[in-house]
Amino acid sequence: MSDLSPVIGMTPLASVTEVSGLGMVAVRADLMRAGDAIAHAAGLSIPAPNRFVTDGRRWLGWMSPDELLLILPQGEVADALAALTDALAGEHALVADVSDMRCVFDVGGRKPAQALAKLCPVDFAALPDDGLRRTRAAQVAFAVWRQGGGWRIIAFRAVTDYLRGVLTAAAAPGTDLDPR
Repeated sequence: MSDLSPVIGMTPLASVTEVSGLGMVAVRADLMRAGDAIAHAAGLSIPAPNRFVTDGRRWLGWMSPDELLLILPQGEVADALAALTDALAGEHALVADVSDMRCVFDVGGRKPAQALAKLCPVDFAALPDDGLRRTRAAQVAFAVWRQGGGWRIIAFRAVTDYLRGVLTAAAAPGTDLDPR
């Protein structure tokens, strides 16, 4: 049995909170040809590569050269799907509700970037405020970006429990990377 006395009374490095109530729509298309139509239908401008745009309620992220992810309140997904599908009629495109395929976590608290740095090959300090990074944490593919004073993570729902566990372990009290 291990001795837990060093962590008693210590503050966790970060908090890990699962987020619910979000809808997600994946859009695959030639962004050069269809970007204006997508922007109009989504109500947000097309983000630059490795960036996102937001109006505070909706979020549109650049996932790859031909893929965007729209995140919005769950109740708005059907209208967004219809608007995007109509806007892309005649284009070689895919618009799909991926809400049930994803899990979302917010990592906040005292040192959230330090907790994530234990798991990811990312220089979090260099990531701009509107920066989006696709990477891995403990071999789990996910996307990460700044959210408030911390970070938001999206991954496949199939790895929810595993990802929660590795994030929680990386944020455990007494695991600071700073010299003691």
